[in-house]
Amino acid sequence: MKLFKPFYIQPRFFYAGIAIAVLFALSYFIPVLFNVAQLSILVLILLFIIDFLIVFMGKHKIDAIRNLPDKFSNGDKNQIHIDITNNYPFTIYLEVIDEVPEQFQIRDFKIKESVSSRKTRSIEYHLKPTERGEYYFGDLNVYASSVLNLVAKRFTFNSGAMVPTYPSFKQLKKFELLNINKNSLEYGLKKVRRLGHSMEFEQIKDYVLGDDLRTINWKATAKKNQLMVNQFQDEKSQPVYSIIDKGRIMKMPFNGLSLLDYAINATLVMSNVVLKKHDKAGMLSFSKRIENVVVAERRSSQMQLILEALYNVKTDFFESDFSRLYASIKRHITQRSLILMYTNFETLDGLERQLPYLKAISKSHLLVVVFFKNTELNNLINNKAETIEQVYDKVIAEKFAFEKRLIVTELKKYGIYSILTTPENLTIDTINKYLEIKARGLL
Repeated sequence: MKLFKPFYIQPRFFYAGIAIAVLFALSYFIPVLFNVAQLSILVLILLFIIDFLIVFMGKHKIDAIRNLPDKFSNGDKNQIHIDITNNYPFTIYLEVIDEVPEQFQIRDFKIKESVSSRKTRSIEYHLKPTERGEYYFGDLNVYASSVLNLVAKRFTFNSGAMVPTYPSFKQLKKFELLNINKNSLEYGLKKVRRLGHSMEFEQIKDYVLGDDLRTINWKATAKKNQLMVNQFQDEKSQPVYSIIDKGRIMKMPFNGLSLLDYAINATLVMSNVVLKKHDKAGMLSFSKRIENVVVAERRSSQMQLILEALYNVKTDFFESDFSRLYASIKRHITQRSLILMYTNFETLDGLERQLPYLKAISKSHLLVVVFFKNTELNNLINNKAETIEQVYDKVIAEKFAFEKRLIVTELKKYGIYSILTTPENLTIDTINKYLEIKARGLL
């Protein structure tokens, strides 16, 4: 019960009051209990006054600070530290209520601790965001009471803190620590396709016998009045684009995250792997429009550019326009590239509507279509059907699962690679496909 802002009466006081009221009621039948009840209420009032004086009198206080990370990692457990210092000359009993961001919908946050005199105690808890964006914290409320625990004093700290939630950089660090499994990284590490006419221009030099006549630079030849040729270096740094479909089909949830967020997290890790493998990493997102474009490069700031672009990817709930995507790729991605397209097709009909554009993209680039298994269907397929309705559900689930496999076959027919994976295996399956492509020199 709140009497005024810093002053709270603890439930123990009310429980004692109820017990005394029961004694008074019983004294109607047992008169001797009346004196006991009177004495009890006097003792309760005296203890309340003593407890109030102990907690509120003097300059003693509680100091607390909430230590927040610079940013949250989406889909991961993020640690929050609270350091509490007891400046009272006796052990204090605390009830910590942190006003966490509304996105978490935590209504019963409460941590109980005790802190010895002149000591500091660290408390930690974890929050797991499932959406990117800004998360605002409210007050950090600390209720302090003595061993009597009849009254508590409230202290308020750290009002109005904000933490942005970015794509899963913790997953990125995890793969860096694992080194993407040493054996996996060795797969294809040394095998590099040598391209005779790479876009990686090196210099203009004098023609010597044996040089490819197709490399003659006619402008330089006219200026020098002797044959000059362009010299190209073997291309080892190849463009890899992650293209994210942010249409409404990617809003399907799985374990708290949307398919879009799984694709975003995979793109962040994949871009880091690409750069580590000395290729160029880039990205864009599409739906009704082409947005969040980062041109494929190998520079020190590339990962930060990609991280910021991924942070701003938001679904617009429209049906994705693959024709606009094809036109944009044809116009802006002129060098042959590996394109990892994160999207989702539930039926063969859905694929066939977009297949002409996918075929057109694959003529100029190495296209890998990444889409998702419906894990809910697996539960229906694997469970034993006992009723007619369950049999019907199982047959429909098997039909949809079969269509997913047909989509893989249909894409393969036109030379388009695909990854059919579950959301939790998306990142590792995409990395393995990229390493396979590197090893086979397909790009």
